[in-house]
Amino acid sequence: MAEERRREVAATKAVEQDVRGGRVPLIVKEFVAGGVAGGVAKTAVAPLERVKILFQTRRAEFHTVGLLGSFQKILQTEGLLGFYRGNGASVARIVPYAALHYMAYEQYRRWIILGFPDVGKGPVLDLVAGSIAGGTAVIFTYPLDLVRTKLAYQVVGPSRLKNKGPYHSSEQVYRGILDCILKIHRQNGLRGLYRGVGPSLYGIFPYSGLKFYFYEELKRHIPEEHKQDVIMKLACGSLAALLGQTITYPLDVVRRQMQVQALSTSNNKSGKGTFESLVMISQTQGWRQLFSGLSINYLKVVPSVAIGFTVYDIMKSWLKVPSRDEAAAASAVTENKSNHPSSLHTS
Repeated sequence: MAEERRREVAATKAVEQDVRGGRVPLIVKEFVAGGVAGGVAKTAVAPLERVKILFQTRRAEFHTVGLLGSFQKILQTEGLLGFYRGNGASVARIVPYAALHYMAYEQYRRWIILGFPDVGKGPVLDLVAGSIAGGTAVIFTYPLDLVRTKLAYQVVGPSRLKNKGPYHSSEQVYRGILDCILKIHRQNGLRGLYRGVGPSLYGIFPYSGLKFYFYEELKRHIPEEHKQDVIMKLACGSLAALLGQTITYPLDVVRRQMQVQALSTSNNKSGKGTFESLVMISQTQGWRQLFSGLSINYLKVVPSVAIGFTVYDIMKSWLKVPSRDEAAAASAVTENKSNHPSSLHTS
């Protein structure tokens, strides 16, 4: 264990030196790989994400018809493109979010190893690095998440269906990402762009930390010959995401309802904080509402995590980003040949 820890510290120092060198920094490669992975995974599950948001925010005509009924209504009123309403904002948010999330997790992990060499692998390292990385990503990208929710919440049929169907809505429509941002800022200022950020942070800290911890811990129990198998990564990532999502999902529901509060005519409660909203939803809508859409989220998490981790690994391989084990092994070999571990490069 001590030898393994020494090698990881040496590899981390080598990474830091490479970042200061003339080649493409490792953190840039991780940023690019994470962004591509996030964008591909999010687009693949966009239809389920749209329906989940409509369930979470208690859109009247969708709340009681179930998953298949919701798909039918969206198809009837908005066509195929309706399944991707708000996905532009979602991808615009998830690309920088995923890029920051993956990169920040790896970077915080390296900083912790360098600053506290005696910290062992496990809960402390992965929980702390994952939690801080999640919070960092949320703070920088939250306004785009807010815009995504508002765009997805709107249900407006194409012009040929106006005034002809039972699901037509006369509510004002945001014309796009920029239009939505400008209107929110004009009405409520910068504070309006961060409405609901409280439950997002409360939720992301434990979720992100638990997700990374469970994923890394499960991977450590995989036999060496199966560590690169996509199926094994899917199983570990999916289980980690499902555990984290179940624990923190009520905060996600609170966040969604706070985000669409101004649009919802059925919710005249305003100015509630995160925990006040949590209690209010439980009392007025029932505790089951705190888990509304969770089954859809389960359906969404499995392919999303599978695609995300797979694309991330493919991108890292294409960008010649070494795994931690490879970096540690290379560092050990370099140290045996020389007392200058700075000769280790990552590309």
